[in-house]
Amino acid sequence: MMYLGIFAKTFDGVTPRANLAAAAGAGYAAVQYNMACSGLASMPDLISVENALDVAAAAKACNVQIAAVSGTYNMIHPNKAVREKGHARLAVLAAHCKAMGAPLITLCTGTRDPDDQWRAHPENATSDAWRDLRRSMEIAVEIAERWDILLGIEPELANVINSAANADRLLQEVKSQRLKIVLDPANLFERTTLTEQRRLVSAAVDLLGEHIVMGHAKDRAGDGSVAAAGKGVVDFAHFVACLKAVGFAGPLVTHGLSAAEAPGVAMFLRSTLISVGVDI
Repeated sequence: MMYLGIFAKTFDGVTPRANLAAAAGAGYAAVQYNMACSGLASMPDLISVENALDVAAAAKACNVQIAAVSGTYNMIHPNKAVREKGHARLAVLAAHCKAMGAPLITLCTGTRDPDDQWRAHPENATSDAWRDLRRSMEIAVEIAERWDILLGIEPELANVINSAANADRLLQEVKSQRLKIVLDPANLFERTTLTEQRRLVSAAVDLLGEHIVMGHAKDRAGDGSVAAAGKGVVDFAHFVACLKAVGFAGPLVTHGLSAAEAPGVAMFLRSTLISVGVDI
């Protein structure tokens, strides 16, 4: 079984109830939550018990699952002090995940770019960058163990984990059951042929399948820019079929869209799941 989710931050409002009600109203059974939806920073220095319980209460009231919480920070930032601040904020977030009902924190493996954690940098491919990633991930796994949660990393072209192969390498080196994969087909390419896209997606799912705990669903326009799912070149039927073939049962979470586009994207993704024969 797969089910549809959306980034809660897609919707306006700084209360969990407002955001989750909007997600449910647009046709989604789950969200990837962001603490900004509670009126806090995305990675706060402090989360109160009340903040966490408000999220859980809103999820129950709106019948929406908290599939994950965004915990992205630059895990290989060139300034060690910045990385350490990110680790500390990850620990704050992890400490409240159980109360929020969130089993997973999504991470950003990072870039050497000092200003933008989503921008590529030539030093991402260096042994020093990999060393810093390993150390950051060891710290993150220790936090996950302490609070009994999972961590999700995502291959991103601009990050140090920029391919399925590098994601698999990290999994093999860290060897922790806490470390899982979030897979977005649109992050495996910017512009390519349909044949090559399908090859990349199939290879990624085959390699990482047993570790995938969440699918992401944004699209790419022909020029490589991000588009709402169903508005670009990503073959979502192929992606879903690949996930189904490896036994994936979990959330397919869309982002890269506006609140106005959310209902239409839910309809598109639901019809895609049904067309592939997925139980929803």
